[in-house]
Amino acid sequence: MRTVRELTELRAAVAEWRAAGERVALVPTMGALHAGHMALVEAARRPGTRVVTSIFVNPKQFGAGEDLARYPRREAGDARMLTDAGCDLLWAPAAEVMYPDGFATAVAVAGVSEHFDGAVRPSHFDGVTTVVTKLFNQVAPDVTCFGEKDWQQLQVVRRLVADLDLPIEIVAVPTQREDDGLALSSRNIYLSPDERAAAVALPRAMGVAARAIGRGDEAADALAAARASLTAAGFDVDYVAVADAETLAPDPAAGRPRRLLVAARLGTTRLIDNIAVE
Repeated sequence: MRTVRELTELRAAVAEWRAAGERVALVPTMGALHAGHMALVEAARRPGTRVVTSIFVNPKQFGAGEDLARYPRREAGDARMLTDAGCDLLWAPAAEVMYPDGFATAVAVAGVSEHFDGAVRPSHFDGVTTVVTKLFNQVAPDVTCFGEKDWQQLQVVRRLVADLDLPIEIVAVPTQREDDGLALSSRNIYLSPDERAAAVALPRAMGVAARAIGRGDEAADALAAARASLTAAGFDVDYVAVADAETLAPDPAAGRPRRLLVAARLGTTRLIDNIAVE
């Protein structure tokens, strides 16, 4: 696998693949890779397709007081994982390459970004959509892979691609989980042993609530029970909610697909998860 840090070198590599008639797939990440990321790489690998994985800890999607400075960075180990997974190129630009002096542009997606994480973390999704737009312009992929664990982010990127008429296929990859149900996340390494043991309460409470709503129980009661369960397990809950699976509207219309979304903090670690409401 080749590691590239300069935009001219990246574009030259992509141009070579294009000249050979090959397609290009992009897996955007912030590094600290785990099996969930490897599932994205696996989904990107197709006959005749070259896989580019980006690693860039994007400062524009971190708010004041968030974990930008301590976000895990382990590029050497990540590169070994990507090589073993069959990735063709690692795009690992420095911050000054992504945001050179004088950078003054932001990309924003309204509506789908406004609730849930958009409300709890103001400007977060503007940072996401700005860096994703830059990555799309840099790599010019035919396909890009995003995980369903960041459900709201997935819908924001889908809206971005649709609204800007970008010729990119978005592949959504199911959430990868530990044996006890906890969603894989780079931030799980922050959890102490006791916190990790308590963290299983999140997928359990989420599943119980989703099943209750699915069988016709009052959504407000199911969500309140989930919140109480998480609080009892030591979580500080940001939100437990049901939304339209596509638009993220908090009050989904009858017959529309629904998604139950959860965000909560355990100690200093913020965990997010979601599940379909059947």
